[in-house]
Amino acid sequence: MTTIAVAGKGGVGKTTVSGLVIEALRRRSADPILAVDADPNATLGETLGLTVETTVGQLQAETLTRIRESRSGVPLGRHIETELHRAIVEGIGVDLLSMGHGEGPGCYCAVNSILRRCIEALAANYAYVVLDNEAGLEHLSRRLAQGGDILLVVSDANPVALRAAKRISVLADELGLGFGRRGLVLNNLRGPLSSRSEEEILRTGLPVLGRLDHDAWIEEANLEGLPLGDLLATHPALLAVGRMLQDIIGGKIT
Repeated sequence: MTTIAVAGKGGVGKTTVSGLVIEALRRRSADPILAVDADPNATLGETLGLTVETTVGQLQAETLTRIRESRSGVPLGRHIETELHRAIVEGIGVDLLSMGHGEGPGCYCAVNSILRRCIEALAANYAYVVLDNEAGLEHLSRRLAQGGDILLVVSDANPVALRAAKRISVLADELGLGFGRRGLVLNNLRGPLSSRSEEEILRTGLPVLGRLDHDAWIEEANLEGLPLGDLLATHPALLAVGRMLQDIIGGKIT
């Protein structure tokens, strides 16, 4: 199993890059992909053309209510294992799990711990796991196994976003997430980089793994809610992400 986590400052196109990674893998690999939307402002499903009806956050709240009202003595872990499948949206070559956020009063500590173990077990059934994270990485450390393979930090050419990319990389070290490889994906580029942007890129300490130019079709698709599955195989953004994945993963793409 190869785990790819995607992070970045809000507004830099993190979810779009996550969707392109998933779509490129789906078209290149015969193996299944698990997409995890770990951003409470969940939009990955729309990007993939999948409709989310139940999130893990909703499942948490429902589980707490159920165990309070139940006298059956069924262990908490059994409740969650039984219900987790409701939060999985099945697509063609990709399944989606939307984390959402905790809802309602109560302590989620025990539920979170069990959920993390269940999702780890679920992820083991997939060749690739792609996580679209919220702006920070705390959500990843709470929800899923630490020690992913690849961390893609998305940024545009704005120096503010590039400084945020550096903070995300530092945060990954502070949390001990232990990614095997990490780097920048420069997104929505409009012409040559300024000297200031080039300087900020160097200050991140991250290698540039991919560059994606501004894409009018994708911009319109985001506005209209069109899935990236509609992209032609020759679309420049899809080709660029495919080349990036080939460089990073190489022969592991089957």
